[in-house]
Amino acid sequence: MKKLPDPTSKEPVSVKKRATSVAKAASGKAAPAVLRVPSPKLASVRKAQSATENDVEDIRDAVSRLKRERIIAVAVELFYHNGFNNTTLEAVAEKINVTKPFIYSHFTSKNELLGEICSRGIRASLEVLDQVVASEQSPTEKVRSMVHDFTIAVLENQEAIAIYTREQKHLAKKDSDVIEQMRREFDRKLCALLDDGVATGEFTVSDVRIASLAVGGIVSWSCVWYRPHGRLKPEETAEQVSKLVLAMIQAKPTRRKGAPRTPRAPAS
Repeated sequence: MKKLPDPTSKEPVSVKKRATSVAKAASGKAAPAVLRVPSPKLASVRKAQSATENDVEDIRDAVSRLKRERIIAVAVELFYHNGFNNTTLEAVAEKINVTKPFIYSHFTSKNELLGEICSRGIRASLEVLDQVVASEQSPTEKVRSMVHDFTIAVLENQEAIAIYTREQKHLAKKDSDVIEQMRREFDRKLCALLDDGVATGEFTVSDVRIASLAVGGIVSWSCVWYRPHGRLKPEETAEQVSKLVLAMIQAKPTRRKGAPRTPRAPAS
């Protein structure tokens, strides 16, 4: 006669677990999954780690941009004073006190570096025009603001623009095409701005296309004749150029609706 197991006996834990697993396997039912919810403290730690990683990445990007800008600044100086053909990447690296591979980690060639330099002036000018066009000013005020800020952008990028006028023949085709596209976009938007002034009766212009090219030429050429240590500061120069352009297009600003009238002086 077989001895029945004593229900009060204490089996080892491993034996009980094995018996439970066998029973569940026999019934065809899997053990329910245990949902583990991370503790608030652990979630906070993970969030802090993620934020730290993002901060580190931002710092790396900022450092990389600073290094790139340093290369560009030195290249502008050397290209401007010595010319593109007479400047080597070795000279740029030596000026920064780095090795040539350091330059190649940011630019694949001297021509790519030239392309970045030459695009800076027109890119800054186009950004100025876009901001002005998006404003709520009258056509006259838009042209005044545009010419003022456009002149400042040219003077701030004086050497880069001078390099473009002298060395554009050395640009790679893809860089030349990008710059030409930006120049055409600038001319198109400036023409539209002048057209608006003519339509409202504020400007008297017989040929908007010619006027647009003249405005661009007047401002762009300031990079040639302006002297940083000359008689006028950039702000004063921008004001004078703005007045010249407004006189050229015969600007007659109209009073906008809701704008207060200028009080007349009392009769004597």
